[in-house]
Amino acid sequence: MSQRKQGSDNLLIHHGFLVLRILIGLVILLSCENDIEKINELTSELHLPQQTGYDVEIAFTDSGVLKWKLFAPEINRYESKDNPYIEFPRGIKIIDYDRAGKVESRLTANYAIYYQEDQLGEAKNNVVAIKETTGEKLYTEQLFWDQKSEIVYSNTFSRIINDQGTHIGEKGFEAKQDLSRWKLHRSRGTVKIKNEPED
Repeated sequence: MSQRKQGSDNLLIHHGFLVLRILIGLVILLSCENDIEKINELTSELHLPQQTGYDVEIAFTDSGVLKWKLFAPEINRYESKDNPYIEFPRGIKIIDYDRAGKVESRLTANYAIYYQEDQLGEAKNNVVAIKETTGEKLYTEQLFWDQKSEIVYSNTFSRIINDQGTHIGEKGFEAKQDLSRWKLHRSRGTVKIKNEPED
């Protein structure tokens, strides 16, 4: 076989493979459906947020009265079909105000998430809540806020410090959302007792 004939055969084989690859690519492209629902399913499987904000400050008012402010380095909103939620992956700070506009309580945590349908919030990792009016301080690693019932609670070890001493909830606590009316689960602690002067 001549060298020229062998070169032309190689060229035909090369072109044949190229045409075959193009045909396969066209078949794959034409068989793909541009179905928006399928695309949305794929992107939701990747857990990508629909909205993201950085260095966010949100103020909530009721009838023109400031109720609370929220500060977060990052907020991600996810539009899940079952239960849309808002995530605060780099922590959160919430300040509550009374009717006179004075700070009533503060809460900080290294992570938080809020489920919109359930109206349930969760803060975790180094959660600290301070009630400014009484000086009470709460320390826990996980705290839930049930917006419907207007309560906050924890199922993990919690420590409350006030002017009466240090109170421990081995299995957590429950309180009103304004951090009043504490109820400790499996409680223990130290209580300060005032010495009454003798007559």
